[in-house]
Amino acid sequence: QVQLVESGGGLVQAGGSLRLSCAASGRTFSNYVMGWFRQAPGKEREFVARISGGGESTRYGDSVKGRFTISRDNAKNTVYLQMISLKPEDTAVYYCAAGFVLTPDPGLYRHWGQGTQVTVSS
Repeated sequence: QVQLVESGGGLVQAGGSLRLSCAASGRTFSNYVMGWFRQAPGKEREFVARISGGGESTRYGDSVKGRFTISRDNAKNTVYLQMISLKPEDTAVYYCAAGFVLTPDPGLYRHWGQGTQVTVSS
């Protein structure tokens, strides 16, 4: 089991930037695939990005590719999501998740944080 806590959300104008952080408990953080997902009101949970345990493999959802960057610092048990050129449609609760499979499917991640709100004004 691993516990995840997101931070860094807030209100930003369109075109602005935010960096989200996800702090993880546990001694085996580097063994986990880490993902970022988001969920807007009335919508399904959407894949944003994922990163392999060692950070060598990354993947992004089509809607954020080129604007968002996922990274991790295993020495700090932390995964990050750097977001630039934010758009109003990026507004959502952002969740980090941990699992054992390199996948964009939220149903295959075993552990989830509580989420952090990102609001982008137009």
